[in-house]
Amino acid sequence: MKDFFYAIQDLFVNFLFTPLDGLRELELTNWFAASIVSWIFVVICLVAIVYWMMQLKKYNDNNEEDKTVSSHSFL
Repeated sequence: MKDFFYAIQDLFVNFLFTPLDGLRELELTNWFAASIVSWIFVVICLVAIVYWMMQLKKYNDNNEEDKTVSSHSFL
């Protein structure tokens, strides 16, 4: 059972986290290049938020949502 957990450790440390180790070493020489991954995620999230807001505006302009004010029946 111990070998199973060591195999998982070996997989993550030696293979899956290798790109992150490269980014960590790159940060010591060029911070802007190392931060490009973060900026890519920020841009993706910004595009997704803008798209989502445009879709909400489209449905709001078509008056497709029932906006009647009502409370629960037990109140």
